[in-house]
Amino acid sequence: MGKDTKYRVLVVDDEFLARKLLCEYIQKIPSLELVGSVSNAVEAFALLQRQPVDLLFLDIQMPDISGLELAYNLKNGPAIIFTTAYSEHALESYELHTVDYLLKPIAFPRFFTAVNKAIERLGAVAAVSEKQEPSGSRLTTLTQDYLLVKADHKIYKINYSDLVYIEGQREYVTFHTLNNRITAYYTLKNLEEQLPSDRFLRIHKSYIVSFHYIETLEGNVVTIAGEKLPIGGSYRDILLEKLDPK
Repeated sequence: MGKDTKYRVLVVDDEFLARKLLCEYIQKIPSLELVGSVSNAVEAFALLQRQPVDLLFLDIQMPDISGLELAYNLKNGPAIIFTTAYSEHALESYELHTVDYLLKPIAFPRFFTAVNKAIERLGAVAAVSEKQEPSGSRLTTLTQDYLLVKADHKIYKINYSDLVYIEGQREYVTFHTLNNRITAYYTLKNLEEQLPSDRFLRIHKSYIVSFHYIETLEGNVVTIAGEKLPIGGSYRDILLEKLDPK
């Protein structure tokens, strides 16, 4: 990226004054472009679905859905700088490859240092992407054989081989595995893009299934590990082609 590159920034914090201060800081740095300032994770997730964001300033302690829970569900999302009054989440935040962790109250020099770290990382990622073939961005997803899912204040490792199907429930999904059911803050759309297409397929607006566990197909119903699930009209032909590619 050139020297005139603008990095799109989103601020997420439930405290008005904290958002206001970060927005003022962002406006002082010519290479940053503020695209939004929201008070909760649900609004942030909706905005991230609508437009690209390069850098996310994310509070941790927020009602309903914490910043950490949001971050766990942003696959291939923006670079993240956490902003919080609590230091005890620092270790967990770095498991998410966080750029930096700013403790409130945030002084501008410390903010400026964090921004420079983020710009360096974003520039490095862009340089690597330019050298890769179009399929390069999929290599990590295709070689990984599991999902890490944050739910109930825990991190679950779900092996693809144990994942039977996923059921969408508005802002949440339930992962149905061989031995467990895990409900977490995800969207089927993001999971459809992340999961390997040779092993999983969306069959309905509310379901993604594993090919391995499909038992029968009758009309617009598929039986998978003993469960009967509906097939959406727009997905049936794709399912049939996958099952019988001749």
